[in-house]
This record gives sequence, C-alpha cells and structure tokens, in this order.
Amino acid sequence: MTALDALPPLSRVIAAHGLSARKSLGQNFLLDLNLTSKIARAAGDLSQCDVLEVGPGPGGLTRGLLMAGARHVLAVEKDPRCLPALAQIVEAAPGRLTVIEGDALAIDPLAHLVPPIRVVANLPYNIGTELLVRWLTPEAWPPVWETLTLMFQREVAERIIAAPGSKAYGRLALLAQWRCDARIVMHLPPEAFTPPPKVSSAVVHLTALPAPRFAADARVLERLVARAFNQRRKMLRAALKGAAPDIEDRLIAAGIAPTDRAETVDLERFCALARLMPGAGG
Repeated sequence: MTALDALPPLSRVIAAHGLSARKSLGQNFLLDLNLTSKIARAAGDLSQCDVLEVGPGPGGLTRGLLMAGARHVLAVEKDPRCLPALAQIVEAAPGRLTVIEGDALAIDPLAHLVPPIRVVANLPYNIGTELLVRWLTPEAWPPVWETLTLMFQREVAERIIAAPGSKAYGRLALLAQWRCDARIVMHLPPEAFTPPPKVSSAVVHLTALPAPRFAADARVLERLVARAFNQRRKMLRAALKGAAPDIEDRLIAAGIAPTDRAETVDLERFCALARLMPGAGG
C-alpha cells in the first residue's frame, strides 16, 4: 500500500476540516475515488506530463491524478479551508504535487509547469466557461497544453460538442471545434456530488489540433461569432449590421445567405466570413 492509498476517505477528510461546499465558489465535491480515478484515466497516459488542476477542493481528483501516475500536479485552489486537506496529499506524494492558493483566472500556471502539459479539472461552475474560452483562445497555436479533460454542467458540455442546427450550437462549439477534437467521455448524476447540484454533469475531453481546421484570425473569429450568436434569433444581416461595410455582400461571398441565422452556419463558413472581415489581414 502506498502513502496515497493510506490517506483517509474523503468523507472523513471533509468532516475533519469542516469543508462544507460553498455555492459562492461554485463548489460541488466529488467524493467517490472510483469516479475520480476514472476521470484521471480519461485524460490518457499522464506519466510523462505535468497536470494543471483547478479547484481541487478536498483533493479527490488530485488523488486520482497522482495514483494514475501523473509526473507532477499543480493544483490551484481559491478556498483556504481546503489547504490543510491538500497538504496531506502533498505529504503523501513528495515532490509530485504543488498547491497554490489563489484565483485560477489570475495565476500563470506556466511558471510552475513543464511541458508536456495536460489540464484535468472538476471546474468550479462559476468560472468554468471563462477558463475554457481562455484555454481555447491563446495568441499562439498550438497551445501550451496537449489536452483538456474538464467537468462541466451537462448543458455546457453539450454546447461544446454541438452541431449546427441544434439549440446547443453556438460560440463554445465553434471555438472548441475550430482548434480541437472534442467529445464527452463521461456523464455523472447529481448524486455523485456533495452537495448534489440541481443538474447532471459531464466530462469533456478536448485534444488540441496541430493547426485550426480552417484559416481565420482568432480575434476576428471570436468577435464575429460572439456578435452573431448574441442575437441568434435574428437573420445574420441584422445581427452583424455594423460589423463591416457591405455585410450582405461579405456574407454571400462566404457562402452564407444574409437571411440565415447563426445557428445554421457551420464552422467552415464562419471562418470564410472571418477572413473577409475588417482586421483579418492579408
């Protein structure tokens, strides 16, 4: 038995440290170590990788990552109440776990990680989408990470993998699928968590592509997609009015009817339109 195996059950850790999940921090603790191990395995072979984990809480997934053989884990935790519980894991895995107290939106993980890097996290619900968009839109591509294995509310997970024509299709699907292969690898019911959230959850695995599927300027595409889906019920000639002179001509040149709505336009045509927009260069 290793020192990690000898750690007390998470339910006992939570009781010992008084760790009630806080809604203000988007916390829902995953206590089943079989499930956390399964999530860690979904991230692939971690033995040659450093892993970034955001919002480890009492450390259930952290344990899973270390037991799955992760070379080194950087765990970023905003809640100081969780630090003593995480310190126990640091002790049980000497040299393999670094814990930083702070806001994941404000910390540069590269100062603490050595490539290759994978991101694996049960993301706090209140910052999950913002973190994903940041990871998908760095200035340079390929990114510093190889894969993202992330837990979201099921509705958010379905938006990431959605196809054109569906209600879930939108900005997240386009940004994710432009530069990644994305798929749902696990579904989790509310009762898997403490306290149980009101919604089901899902784990999405995203693999960075060597290059985007279609040429486009990242910032132009981002702005275009955000504007198009901000008024998704409108025809694109109205939703994008003011985005560029002669917007109808640009839509037609990209193979898009001016009367189309954003949710019917696929990634290839959005990229074609982005190449025709002001600021696209070339």
